[in-house]
Amino acid sequence: MLNKKSVDDINVKGKKVLVRCDFNVPLKDGKITDENRLVAALPTIKKLIADGGRVILCSHLGKPKGEPKPELSLAPVAKRLSELLGQEVKFAADPEVVGPNARAAAEAMKDGEVILLENTRYRAEETKNGEAFSKELASLCDVFVNDAFGTAHRAHCSNVGVTQFVDTSVVGYLMQKEIDFLGNAVDNPVRPFVAILGGAKVADKLNVIANLLEKCDTLIIGGGMAYTFLKAKGYEVGTSLVDDEKIGYCKEMMEKAEKLGKKLLLPVDTTIASAFPNPIDAQIEVSVVDSDKIPADMMGLDIGPKTAELYADAAKTAKTVVWNGPMGVFENPILAKGTIAVAKALAETDATTIIGGGDSAAAVNQLGFGDKMSHISTGGGASLEFLEGKELPGVAAANDK
Repeated sequence: MLNKKSVDDINVKGKKVLVRCDFNVPLKDGKITDENRLVAALPTIKKLIADGGRVILCSHLGKPKGEPKPELSLAPVAKRLSELLGQEVKFAADPEVVGPNARAAAEAMKDGEVILLENTRYRAEETKNGEAFSKELASLCDVFVNDAFGTAHRAHCSNVGVTQFVDTSVVGYLMQKEIDFLGNAVDNPVRPFVAILGGAKVADKLNVIANLLEKCDTLIIGGGMAYTFLKAKGYEVGTSLVDDEKIGYCKEMMEKAEKLGKKLLLPVDTTIASAFPNPIDAQIEVSVVDSDKIPADMMGLDIGPKTAELYADAAKTAKTVVWNGPMGVFENPILAKGTIAVAKALAETDATTIIGGGDSAAAVNQLGFGDKMSHISTGGGASLEFLEGKELPGVAAANDK
């Protein structure tokens, strides 16, 4: 998976290039409220324009469930992209995606021009990787470029199916960056390699924990899932979130760490309250106790200050750090301290720091540490599956070098 052809390995002059981007941006009243994903796609698009390619962009947006929904049209994206690129991005408004508008626009294209197709999920076959729609997409182009890491863990027409009917399929710069950082971090990291896992449930991270334990030198556990580990150690965890069916699994992982000679760090103190904050950012009364002293009627909601220091120190000794999942209820300022302490430690280290998408990416960006990280993954589910050691269909489908 780590050795794929990229846009730097091909000549696109005069060729029609279909580029699968991730333009799944948040919209409010037809306006884009966060354009990070558009900006992230620009380097690949600009490279193809500069090389004289005829660029046909496609993406999904939201979940239209196989039917045209005007509020999920990519028209606002075409408008904003035109401004960002400083040239027209012609929008092919076909409810069937590859329709008369798209075909006519593709036919009339000159080198360096750009068009955008309508939301690929307007077609029900898209998510089922149906052959007919894959062929229609392929019929528009000579070359296919996949630059959408966010959907790389799914086999859909617009990222996998299409590659069966196009001779040249490569990855874009954004995909390449994800493969370089996430792939190399897991497969040949510069050591010491520290992995930090947080988030609510152990169940969501079962395979990630097992895979990273074999690869890393130190595994740090925080967030809601720490309480299942603490309960597995025989501690009282009060009303904290616990995955009772996974207690045996947590015991196994602790034994596995010992057998492999790996450090597995769990919280030594915990920030507790009488209940989960409602609303999530409400002012609440909290106190800090040792992790083996949580009262039966209290709930752990963040790591405590001693734990934050322990985790920060461990991160500072690393050469490679992968972080996925917050340390507590970071949406609440009172319960964000653990997550902030870890983010700050990563911002101050010289290590390669990789944030694995989802909530940890949101936390790092919201707390203002985004520009201090080596890489923030653009995929939630895709980065988790990468960290599990799974093959991602969207990456596997590109031509090998």
